[in-house]
Amino acid sequence: MSSASLLGQGAKEKSLYDRLGGKKAITAVVDEFVGRVAGDKRINAAFSATASDPARLKKFKGNLVDQICMASGGPCKYKGKDMKTAHMGQGISAADFNALVEDLVGALDTFKVGQHEKDQLLGALGPMKTDIVEKP
Repeated sequence: MSSASLLGQGAKEKSLYDRLGGKKAITAVVDEFVGRVAGDKRINAAFSATASDPARLKKFKGNLVDQICMASGGPCKYKGKDMKTAHMGQGISAADFNALVEDLVGALDTFKVGQHEKDQLLGALGPMKTDIVEKP
């Protein structure tokens, strides 16, 4: 094997899932994120029913972990509703979505996730916006 092919193999970036720290780290980010959303007066009313029901909250967090795990190239399979069905009729605005993204970025910052990884994760999750936002 030539040294050029060895260099090419060594330059391959680990999956985003691995660079985020795997499922345990994603779970910690989701816990922080959900706590931030619960305290965010801009959007927390939409989550009050879920936040007040321990079983619903556990399922919600589990789905979020699986969704981020899968979107980042991890072994998880998201089994929840598709984003359009899950958010239909909720009247979510672009401002609501942006507040949610700010809360996610804050959670990622808490765990000192690198800018490159944040950009990649937001890039993977960003296309969901069109299925979630119903009003400008």
